[in-house]
Amino acid sequence: MTQQNLFLGIDCGTQGTKAIVLDASSGKVLGLGAAAHTLISGANGRREQHTQEWLDAFTEATHRALQQAGVDGQDIFGIGVSGQQHGLVLLDDSGQVLRPAKLWCDTETAPENERLLAYLGGESGSLERLGVAIAPGYTVSKLLWTLEQHPDIFARIAHVLLPHDYLNYWLTGRAVAEYGDASGTGYFNVRTRAWDVALLKHIDPSGRLEAALPALIEADQTVGSILPAIAERLGINPKAIVSSGGGDNMMGAIGTGNIAPGVITMSLGSSGTVYAFADQPNVSPQASVATFCSSSGGWLPLICTMNLTNATGVIRELFELDLNAFNALVEQAPIGADGVSMLPFLNGERVPALPHATGSLHGLTMTNLTRANLCRAVVEGTTFGLRYGLDLLRQTGLQSQSIRLIGGGSKSPVWRQMVADIMNTEVICTEQSEAAALGAAIQAAWSQSGESLASLCDKCVSVDPTSRTLPVAASVSAYQLAYERYQQHVATL
Repeated sequence: MTQQNLFLGIDCGTQGTKAIVLDASSGKVLGLGAAAHTLISGANGRREQHTQEWLDAFTEATHRALQQAGVDGQDIFGIGVSGQQHGLVLLDDSGQVLRPAKLWCDTETAPENERLLAYLGGESGSLERLGVAIAPGYTVSKLLWTLEQHPDIFARIAHVLLPHDYLNYWLTGRAVAEYGDASGTGYFNVRTRAWDVALLKHIDPSGRLEAALPALIEADQTVGSILPAIAERLGINPKAIVSSGGGDNMMGAIGTGNIAPGVITMSLGSSGTVYAFADQPNVSPQASVATFCSSSGGWLPLICTMNLTNATGVIRELFELDLNAFNALVEQAPIGADGVSMLPFLNGERVPALPHATGSLHGLTMTNLTRANLCRAVVEGTTFGLRYGLDLLRQTGLQSQSIRLIGGGSKSPVWRQMVADIMNTEVICTEQSEAAALGAAIQAAWSQSGESLASLCDKCVSVDPTSRTLPVAASVSAYQLAYERYQQHVATL
C-alpha cells in the first residue's frame, strides 16, 4: 500500500461546517462530512451565531469525514481551517467567548460604519489609507457597535478574533491571524500588510483593542500543535499541526488552484463572490472592489454580493419547490423572464453598493406573472449582480480565459449556462465543490510537507470536464439586453 499523507480541511460557513480528509500524496479527497449551524436573526439586520455551534459542528463534521474516508484519525498530520470572513469573536482573559459572534451578513452596524467611513475621509480616504473601503459587514464597525451598545462587555475584551482565528485558538490555545482574513477587518492595511493601530485607538483611546490584536503570521506558517483534549474530542492525532488557515474566499482560491494570474473563481453560495489572484496590490478606485491579501502570499481582488442562494431559496420556499422542480421552472421561462426583473436585495446589498436596499419586482403584467418567470427572475437578478462585480474587476486589468465555478449553485447546469452566457466566458466546475475546505487541507499540507503550493494545487485540484460550459452567442446578446434593463432598475435606487 502506498504511503498516505492525510490532512483535514475545515470550512466553517454561515449555514454549516464542512470537513474533508485529503490524501496529499495522491491528491484525492477520501471523505467528506458536514453539520449545520443556526442563525440568530433580529431587527435592524442583526445576524449572529453562537460560537459553541461551530465547535459542535466542527466535531461532528470531522467524525463524519473520518468515517466516510475509512481512515484512522491518528494518521492525520495537520489541520487547516477556513472561516466566514469579517465576523467578530470577542474573548475575555480566560479565553471565554463574551457574546454571540456578529457575522459578515450583519447590517446592524451600518450607522457605526458610516461614522467610521466619515472619519477616514469617505470611501476614497478609506481606500487611500487601508487599501479597502470599509463596508457595514466588515469587523471594524462591529467593534464600535460593541463599545456603544455593550460597554460592560467591551471592558472585558482580551482577544479580538475572526471566526477562523477563533477556531485556531480553540484548537491550539494560540491567538494569531493571517494576512488574507485580516484584510477584511477594516483595521488592516492591505498594502503594508499591517494592523492600522491608530484606527483602533480612534475607536478606543485606552489601547484595549490594540492589546487584544492577534499576532500576524504568514500563510505557510503554522499556528501550533492541537491541544490534547481537543485532539481526543475530534478523534485525531495529538501531534497534528494546525496551519494558518484563512478566510473562506482565500481558502476557496487555493482550493480552485487560483494562485496565479489568469483564473477567476466565482462562488455561488449564500452570498456570491468573484475573485482572482494578483501579485501586486493594484487597489481599484471602485470602492466595491476589495483588494484583500490572499492566503498564498499575494493579493486577491474580490467582489461580494450579499444575495445569492439565500434569495433563490426564499422563492423556492414561497412556492414550496424542491431544487429540481425549481430548476425546471427556471428553464421553462425565456431569457429575460418575459420582462420580469427582480432586484434580489433581500439582505441589503454590497455590490452594487446599496446597503439599505430591499428586494423588488419590476415589469409585472397580467400575462407575465408566472411561477416560472419569478423563478428565472431571481436567478437572473442574482447573477447580474455578479456580472456587475466582474465588470468592476475587469476594469482593474483582470484577464480571464475561464471562470471556475464553486458553491451550491454551481451544481445546476441551468445556472452554469446562465453564468457562461451573462459573463460571456467559459465556465468550468472543479471536481471538489467544497473548495474552501479543500483549500484549507492543501494549505495544511503546504505548511507541513515542504512541497510547493503550486505542485500541491496541480495534484489536488482537478476540474470536472463534464461541467465545461461555453457561452451561446444568441443567449449572450439576449442576456445583455436583460442586464441593461437590470442596470436601469438599479440606477433608480
